[in-house]
This record gives sequence, C-alpha cells and structure tokens, in this order.
Amino acid sequence: MKKKTVALTGASGTMGFQGFLELYAKKNQFDIVLLLRDSKKNREKFADYMQDSAVRIVWGDLTNYDNVLDMVTRADYVLHVGGMVSPAADYYPVSTQETNISAARNIVTAVKAQSNPDAIKVVYIGTVAETGDRNPPIHWGRTGDPIKISVYDHYAISKVKAEAIFAESGLKYWVSLRQSGILYPAILKNMEPIMYHVPMNGVLEWATVEDSGRLLANVCGDDIPEEFWRRFYNIGSGEEYRLTNYEFEDLILGTLGLGSPKRLFDPHWFTTRNFHGQWYYDGDLLEQYCHFRANIPVKDYFKNMMNQVESFYKLAFLGKPWAPLLKHTWMKKIAQTEEYGTLWWAEHNVPERMSAYYGSLEQFNKLPRSWKEFDIIIPSKKTSSNEVVLLNHGYDENKPFDTLTIEDLQKAAAFRGGQCLAETIEDMYTPVKWKSARGNEFEMSPNLVLRGGHWCPAELPWPWDYDTEAKINPFFAQVWYPLHEKDEHNIYGAEIFDHFKEKVIK
Repeated sequence: MKKKTVALTGASGTMGFQGFLELYAKKNQFDIVLLLRDSKKNREKFADYMQDSAVRIVWGDLTNYDNVLDMVTRADYVLHVGGMVSPAADYYPVSTQETNISAARNIVTAVKAQSNPDAIKVVYIGTVAETGDRNPPIHWGRTGDPIKISVYDHYAISKVKAEAIFAESGLKYWVSLRQSGILYPAILKNMEPIMYHVPMNGVLEWATVEDSGRLLANVCGDDIPEEFWRRFYNIGSGEEYRLTNYEFEDLILGTLGLGSPKRLFDPHWFTTRNFHGQWYYDGDLLEQYCHFRANIPVKDYFKNMMNQVESFYKLAFLGKPWAPLLKHTWMKKIAQTEEYGTLWWAEHNVPERMSAYYGSLEQFNKLPRSWKEFDIIIPSKKTSSNEVVLLNHGYDENKPFDTLTIEDLQKAAAFRGGQCLAETIEDMYTPVKWKSARGNEFEMSPNLVLRGGHWCPAELPWPWDYDTEAKINPFFAQVWYPLHEKDEHNIYGAEIFDHFKEKVIK
C-alpha cells in the first residue's frame, strides 16, 4: 500500500510530540513532515529522527506562509496542533493572536493551493477554553454549547477565531477536536500563578498525553468514515478522568506523599469562577470513531505519571513534614506574583480582576480562610446521573442535521436573541446571513452556529460584556445566570475594554 504523508505542526509540544511518536511507530504506513522552529532545543530533541527518510523537517514558522506551504505540499493529512498556549499566551496576548490566527489562515491557503485540495484532510486542535467557565450546576458540556471565552483569556479568543477559519474555509475535509487539559509527567513543573486561577469546585475531564497522541495517529486511519468530517468533537479520556479541581490537586499531592491540598494551600488563594472546564456528555462520540483511549484507572495513571517526575521534584516534595514550609515559602509566594497572582490582585484591589474572578473584593473577603469552612462539592460523574443538565441549543436536535429547514434556523436565531435573515439554505456548510440582538449583521454557516456554538464575530468577545449579553440572548443566558446573580454589577464593559485595548487591540 502507498504510504500516507502526514504534515504535523506543534511536534515539539506536549501533545504534538506524543502524536509524532505514535505516527513514527507506524512509519511503514506514514511519511511525516514536521514544521519546527529552528532552535537548539528542537534540533537536539529531533536529532535521532533527522536522518530517517520517513521524517522530513521544515525549519520555519507557522506565521511564514512559504514555510507552511512547504509543509503542506503533497500531504494527505494536516494535523494542526501547534501555536502559542498558556501560560505564555497570558503574558503575550498580541503575539498569541497573531501566531494562532495567521497559522490557521496559512494552512487553509496552503491546502487550497494544492492540485487537489479536496483530497487533503485537515485536523485542527481546538480547546475546552472556547466554552469557558462551566462550574456546577452547568458542568456537563457538548459541542454546540455557547462559545463563552473567560475574561482575559486571549488564548481562547485566538483559538475560537482559528476554529472559525477552518470551519468556514470551504475545505471538503476538516475537523475541530477541542482538547482538554493534558495529563503528562512534566505537568508538575507548571508552578505559575495561573494554578490559582482555577476554582477548587470547578471540573475538568482530562485527557492523557498517550490518549492524545493515539488520537492524532488514529484520525489518519482508513476506518474514519465520511460522516466524521466537518464537525466538532470534545477530547477527553472518559469517566475515570472526570475530576473536580480539588480532586485533581488531591491526586497530584497524594501521589507525592503530601496528602491533601489543605496542607499546601488556603482556599481563598483560588478563584471562584472565570476559568474553563467541563465534563463531556458527548465525549464518547470521538472515542467511537477514533478508538484512542487506553482506559487506565486514573489513580494508576497518576502513580505512573509521578514515577516519571525528575528527581528534583521528588526531593522538593519529600512528604508531609515539608508541607507547612512549602506552603509559606513557595506556594503562597506564587499566589502573590505581581500582576497575575490572586493574592496580589486582592492586596492591590485590582477591580477588573476581582470582578472577573471573584465578583468583587468584598466577595473575596467573605471567602473562608479555613478548609473547615469550605464546602467541597463532588458531583456525580456518570452521564446517566439525574444531576446531568444539558443546555438547549435552540433547535430540534433529533432531526438529521442536513434536513434542517430555514424555519429551524429562524428558531435557533430567535433563541439567540437575533434573526436568520436568509430565505433559503444551500446546505449546512455554506454561510447564510444572520442578525444579532445587538443589531450586527454577519454571515456564518449553520454548521458553525449550531454545531460549533459560535455567533456574531464582531462580538467575540470584546468587550466581554456578558452581563448585557445574557439579558438579550437566552441561549447565552444558560451559561451565565447559573454562575452570576442577575442583579449583580459586573465590570465586564467599558472599564475592562479600556484596560486592555492598548495592549491587545491594534
């Protein structure tokens, strides 16, 4: 059989490298083309593969079209994993936008420049951050739920815009796989202030790095049916990997011998909202197509993961007697990091940050300082549970998607506070005209609106005026009011916009 050529971006990163290893293990089936930044680190990392005829490396940059074209030419698959991610994305928002959005445009343009673009299959890796804060009771998510980017999440803005570029590209074969948090041994190294931006009672369905790598290889298999493409999927490792953020910390620290998170942190160091994460009601669908899960019990996985941690971290966490010292000399100082630490925001009363992550400084001051007073919430993790609350997507999802009518689109638009201005539908993948509740007219495919959860690009998401949006958009209100009081005053309007526009908006 003729070998397939797979072009891969982001191979030096966590998911991308694991995907490369999975593809390389099948090099009798695949020729692999990598687009990598030319750095000493990358040359050392890929030194063992550079002389292998199954691997071709394009030394370049995602923002350079000629480099992207070189990578894509003669490819059968393009796996787009690369780009800027957090925490670097939090520190360099302008670069994040430029890199992630231009990369998507370059890939689409390069695919269309090929002699037969309809033969090339493009896989885009999106993110769970696209749908933002989904704490209980709205913690069960599906693709098609509202796009709701958390305030300050410039990475998610870039990923949503990039996803729309692929979805509206007109390519015959594309798919968006929204990645969750990835479990991998080096995760312990991520001692950044962002670790406290995560609500303890928030949830996340994690994906292991091994499952993620298998997914990238398996999506290139001959058994992937036609119906799989031009859709959106959530990536997760399944029920075992549905954890609250408290449970995640407990597993990490318990595996290291430190016991409970209560030994290392105080509860008010963590935010109460405005991060991202959900459990996937529809997560098994991707597994049915791609068969990528190893289904290792989560506790066993954590033990194996911690066994691979470098000796420095094992020495740093020698057990429970060290916990009080670490808490006050290291962990608290991270929360006090200038500009990004939660305790720094409170100490300096940064109103935009306190509003976004706590509601207000007053709300922060009311939080329990003792774990004895903190309510730890562990919802049911089974999709069959009576705790499952699914959001209304505003149309009859029991109808075959390609049979939806203009009346169905009108109903969906009304549920979003707007209108469908089209009179006819060519198909679900061709843009039609819509009007938002704010009066903005735009064109977008029914597929991106209904299956992707996207809405008016002009309102994405600047100026994060979500309180107003919830009042005029019932679809969006489903993910806002359960976590915010209707009469609450939130600084999600002009103040936040002015605070960041000089840094981010060109």
